[in-house]
Amino acid sequence: MNIEIISSSPRQVSLTHRVALHLQKHLSTKTQHTVGLIDVREWKLGLLENVFTSAENTPEKYKPLTERIFAANAFIVVSPEYNGSYSPALNNLFDHFPKQTRKVFGLATASVGAMGGMRASQQLLLLVPGLFGIASPQLLVTPFIDKKFDAEGNLIDETFAKSIDVFVNEFLWLAESLVSSK
Repeated sequence: MNIEIISSSPRQVSLTHRVALHLQKHLSTKTQHTVGLIDVREWKLGLLENVFTSAENTPEKYKPLTERIFAANAFIVVSPEYNGSYSPALNNLFDHFPKQTRKVFGLATASVGAMGGMRASQQLLLLVPGLFGIASPQLLVTPFIDKKFDAEGNLIDETFAKSIDVFVNEFLWLAESLVSSK
């Protein structure tokens, strides 16, 4: 199975990116799945002009991104909270592609505050059906991100390991179930 983790913070120094890095390492070492990391900071997508309906109909500089989005069987979206919602860069990314019909989405949010991006997670739960995707019901909400992961995505608060394991296990159960039934 191809899993793409979307790190959706456009900020140069993104604390949320730490969660994406950790999840990529975690899934790569604990599963046989192909796990990629799409960082919105690397793609500089402008405002939507055309939907990339295929790799052939995509501008050359975005073809590698398009191929990865189309090849993904499932996504894990990692977002900070902006004004009570998810990253606008995340919305812009998915607006450039057709619906992600029947693909599973794991939803992770993070912030330096005590709520951990909870309001953003609720907005993500509304986005996924709009993409025709299927949201894994187990969310990963990460409060005090700066005290849970270091800059390389290493877990520094071992009490959070169980939350990560539950999130990953539930996401994998749903994604593997749907991929094997196709």
